[in-house]
Amino acid sequence: MIHVIGGGLAGCEAAWQAAELGEDVTIHEMRPVRPTAVHQTDGLAELVCSNSFRADKIDNAVGLIKEEMRRLGSLVIRAADATRVPAGAALAVDRHAFSKAVTDAVTAHPRIRVSREEVCRVPGSEWSPVVIATGPLTSDALSKDIQAMVGEEHLAFYDAISPIVLAESIDMSKVFRASRWDRSLSPGEAEGDYLNCPMTKAEYDAFYAALTTAESATVHDFDKEKFFEGCLPIEVMAHRGEGTLRFGPMKPVGLTDPKTGRFPYAAVQLRQDTLAGDHYSLVGFQTQIKWGDQARVLRMIPGLEHAEFVRFGMVHRNTYICGPKVLLPTWQTRHRADLFFAGQVSGVEGYVESAASGLVAGRNAAALARGEAPQAPPRSTAIGSLAHYVSHADPKNYQPTNITHGIMPPLDNPPRDKMKKKLMIAERALAALDAWRGSLVGTNH
Repeated sequence: MIHVIGGGLAGCEAAWQAAELGEDVTIHEMRPVRPTAVHQTDGLAELVCSNSFRADKIDNAVGLIKEEMRRLGSLVIRAADATRVPAGAALAVDRHAFSKAVTDAVTAHPRIRVSREEVCRVPGSEWSPVVIATGPLTSDALSKDIQAMVGEEHLAFYDAISPIVLAESIDMSKVFRASRWDRSLSPGEAEGDYLNCPMTKAEYDAFYAALTTAESATVHDFDKEKFFEGCLPIEVMAHRGEGTLRFGPMKPVGLTDPKTGRFPYAAVQLRQDTLAGDHYSLVGFQTQIKWGDQARVLRMIPGLEHAEFVRFGMVHRNTYICGPKVLLPTWQTRHRADLFFAGQVSGVEGYVESAASGLVAGRNAAALARGEAPQAPPRSTAIGSLAHYVSHADPKNYQPTNITHGIMPPLDNPPRDKMKKKLMIAERALAALDAWRGSLVGTNH
């Protein structure tokens, strides 16, 4: 019996992979017995931040790792593909339909059992193998036990989530539909996948002034607190300089306002959050501003003057171990071969990366249960490069990472053309993955 602690993306993927390889699995999920500060349901694989899995083309590293996961039978990517909503060249999902798809698949699997209970200690040999995939909101009791086991303090950073608005409360006369540079889910369509709220310079200046003087709900010292760079609160970015937002989430390039025929001075994008199209999230607008001030400031955005908020943005604390000191590229711990970590608690960042780590951990837990040697994916693959980073990065300055081309091995003779270079990296990765997958014994190819 394989035990998986945590029913998030990594835990569900680990359990699915092991079960598909013929092993019995128990998922131990503490919700709803022990709720968290940000989860709203008791569904498995609930998405609490964005509803986007980011880019979905193989010329991008995260698009490449998705394709690798598809070829390895990923449940998470299968569910995401089945519940996707329009999001340009990205893969975004209806978060409720996605969670239901994963929950239904896991609970219907004859080899998977879900136990609703809090696990407060790192299990001993009575549970073997075991995968800890408790995510960034690992309970205090288990966190302390993990800390005692690894012999050092956890590292931590703050993460924030974006507000969601009710579609019918958006003033459609002030927004326009478009995807940046016309890149949409359905190329050739007259309209794009995003709603865009254009701003003049005067509107931007007023919004910027209100944003930078709004009251924060929790963290006030922007210089000392550590946020993940890929998910900075909008107000933290704003404090870095007046033009920062116009080169970040509010960049106007690639968005032609049909009323003027030009790029606006700044723009806020809204991404469809449900299949029904009744909820939209503010893209890149993670925030920790107090809810009263959030409503006031965000209603300064053209088209959102009378917005009704389904969910306000909020901040939460992420906890993770120092992977290079604790983990092997197989996601096993260095001191105990039958103990695996996966997901954000293992030191990766992002939905896809979390699920990818769970995929490898689940496969290797199954291999161990069968008396076989766990294997790391090839270094030239995106999924293998992620494992290599987590287990080989400099522990002194370790921070969680998304998958990027920067952590993948360079080409021997790279072409000058950037797009061709990215495609060659993808071709090399997929060829290596297919060869590795075909060499595995007793697996579900």
